[in-house]
Amino acid sequence: MHLLAFDTSTDALSVAVMRSTPTGPLYWQHQGAGGAAASGSLIAAIMDLLRQADLRFQDLDAICFGSGPGSFTGLRTACSVAQGLAYGAGVPVLPVSSLMALAQTARAAHAPEVTQGCVIALLDARMHEVYAATYAFAGDVWTTLQAPCLLAPEQVAAWAQSAGAALGADKTLPGYKDGQPGPAKETGLVSGEERAPLLLKVQIRQTQQGPAPWHAWAGNVFGIYSERLAAPADLICCNALPQAMAILQVAPALIAAGACVPPEQALPLYVRDKVAKTTGERALEKAAKAGIAHIEAASAAAHIAQAAAHAQTSGT
Repeated sequence: MHLLAFDTSTDALSVAVMRSTPTGPLYWQHQGAGGAAASGSLIAAIMDLLRQADLRFQDLDAICFGSGPGSFTGLRTACSVAQGLAYGAGVPVLPVSSLMALAQTARAAHAPEVTQGCVIALLDARMHEVYAATYAFAGDVWTTLQAPCLLAPEQVAAWAQSAGAALGADKTLPGYKDGQPGPAKETGLVSGEERAPLLLKVQIRQTQQGPAPWHAWAGNVFGIYSERLAAPADLICCNALPQAMAILQVAPALIAAGACVPPEQALPLYVRDKVAKTTGERALEKAAKAGIAHIEAASAAAHIAQAAAHAQTSGT
């Protein structure tokens, strides 16, 4: 299987190519600046990796991209490039949630040998909010427990605990005991995004004799919202971003499950509908700030007058 994957949902651009060979797959990857900068460098990076892999667009089995959530500019760039290349080459497109790619990135980096676990993927959404999703894995099968959503940092801990309840009264979610996060410590694929939690419970029970379940939070939010997240002190927190290599790792199972779509159906995953304040909202905010500034100025003036009167009284 020959695959191209890229993710531009964050400030980091990630591109990777997989070429199958008789002795196993070979990989090429590129890292660069993402966001708005990705629009000027993504295609050049893709062309360079395909040249190194000696592949043409027509040789690809699918073009995979991180569909979001994330930077609106980055998502539009990735989606438009994926659609354009797929139309021209006549190959299908595989949209992969950037949060799912983040979960796989964290697992591959911190727990490659673990057979079961759960990752809560968190990306900074700016505006004092985070994108969040919960994914569990048993063997090579990932399951979406909580679909991507938008939360305030203070909401994440309670929202994460609710994933345990989604599995039923027996609380078989990896890393949870009696519905609460289990002991952990800090460290420096998916065959259908909407599988029923019951299926995951069966898979986990089948592997209970293996290594202890691994439970972690992963993302780029810990340095930004560390105090507001209120994560358990002993929780594993992995600093990570979605990577194209992780998309390649989840892609074969997704393709086998029929997740590829024609180019016109490959769309970004927008979790937030609003990215800017309206003119009216900005005016109200400006007026409120002006009102606060006026009150503060009046208060300061009153203090000065009071101090002056006191000084005059003391002098007499």
